[in-house]
Amino acid sequence: MVLDMTFCPTVIVLAAGRGSRFYGPQRAPRQLDDADMLEATLRQAVASELPVLVVTTPALEPSARSLVAARDVAVLPDVKLPDGSLATPGLSASIAAGVGARPDASGWVVLPADMPLVQPGTLVAVAQALRVHAVAYAQHAGRRGHPVGFAAELYSELVQLPDDSAARRLVARYPSCGVDVDDPGTQLDLESLQDLHALPLPPGPPALAPVPPLF
Repeated sequence: MVLDMTFCPTVIVLAAGRGSRFYGPQRAPRQLDDADMLEATLRQAVASELPVLVVTTPALEPSARSLVAARDVAVLPDVKLPDGSLATPGLSASIAAGVGARPDASGWVVLPADMPLVQPGTLVAVAQALRVHAVAYAQHAGRRGHPVGFAAELYSELVQLPDDSAARRLVARYPSCGVDVDDPGTQLDLESLQDLHALPLPPGPPALAPVPPLF
């Protein structure tokens, strides 16, 4: 697919908040702490040739900066709770930080960092759907998946999401477009890259794209 650089949404790779999803069964929250996983997902995002921004933690910042420029990494500190303990940021805080860091983008394509099998072409397809839809998501074999894209008109709502349930309500409130893609990776989030060996993926090109030059 040929990119139209006059309409070029930013891919926001979420590698800071507790694990969560817009679609599918809810799982126990977990914090991404796997640098290899982040790097694999970032390779796919960079290979799409869309602008990429990583929202991550101080621990994973070096891994992010090994693949994208420092200006394309937003680092979120832990959140201090009333009892003095620390917690990782939630999904909504991570989305708000990413969108707020790129306020002039044509839109935003949100990709969880634990989904390294999402193909670069899928990111482009969801991004292009934002030309005419407020919300777009990848769909494989009739099933909703990731990434999820948001048009620029939703900026003010995205940067003010109060909690993780608000992110899901936003997706539900606006008419959305399912973008059909031949990409089973849209359904697969991994605990670690070791999970790849157990996946019954169809034959085809290697799942992980080579890293293009940074500049």
